[in-house]
Amino acid sequence: MIPRTRTRAALAALATLATATLPLTACSAPPAPRPPAAPATPPEAKKQTPPTLAPGPQGRTPVFKNAPRTRGTAEAPRTVALTFDADMTADQGPRAAAGEHFDNPALVDTLRRLKVPSTFFMTGRWAEEYPAQARAIGGDPLFEVANHSYSHYAFTRDCYGLPTVPAHAMRTDVERAFAAFRKAGVEHPLPYFRFPGGCYDDRALRALAPAGVTAVQWDVVGGDAFATDPEAVARQVLEGVRPGSVVVLHCTRSAAPATERAVRTIVPKLRERGFRFVRVSEQIAAARTPGAARPAEPGGAHHRPGQHAAARN
Repeated sequence: MIPRTRTRAALAALATLATATLPLTACSAPPAPRPPAAPATPPEAKKQTPPTLAPGPQGRTPVFKNAPRTRGTAEAPRTVALTFDADMTADQGPRAAAGEHFDNPALVDTLRRLKVPSTFFMTGRWAEEYPAQARAIGGDPLFEVANHSYSHYAFTRDCYGLPTVPAHAMRTDVERAFAAFRKAGVEHPLPYFRFPGGCYDDRALRALAPAGVTAVQWDVVGGDAFATDPEAVARQVLEGVRPGSVVVLHCTRSAAPATERAVRTIVPKLRERGFRFVRVSEQIAAARTPGAARPAEPGGAHHRPGQHAAARN
């Protein structure tokens, strides 16, 4: 038998312990641990797959020229895409080393200042010559980078005097340009290709089919190659633009010295008309609506003579 005094002492101790632990269990319990925060979505996951057109007849490379001609509503605003060809040929490296400028940083700065979404069609040689600029353009959400061949050689015969890429090397030339973009730090070049000089034929469309690119032409020629009058360039663009237009201009100081000043006129004038500037990817997305896509055709729309003379001089 347990003595009465020991029993009373034990009961008192238990009561004291219960009283001491009560605040912990009733009022001051530590909060339940929070579940770990979800990991941030990596940039690669946020990057959407760019729209492309379905292959043309017999699997040929599809060709895009302009978006649908919308009248301009809240649901379908009047859009226009400014595109800039960053041309440089394989043999122009010594000229760049001697001080000739095939870049145009002032143009890029103006597009940023005016907040103009734009698409740059670069040659691989341009990205090799100006890797920091290529990387900065490719990393700016305002812009997108697409392919303009490796060295601006023609993909058809008789294309403004340009040297010609043989059919068996056409796909390799395009892939070499993409490799140059990646080496320069352009992480997400788009699967769009612009033929040098705008020249293409059925053979070229077949040769590039395995590359999985959409060929991008234009319906408005800016006329800025070697132009010295920015107002004349602006006037030509403003007269040609329609809803859904794709405008071709250039991003080379030596070959297109008036482009940046022309853009300062073009942008506010088109905005006054109710146009919204978009990238080519947005135009292609609009063209994928039923009945809007254009089939590939043998023979291509060309620049007027002289538009790509920079590649020959």
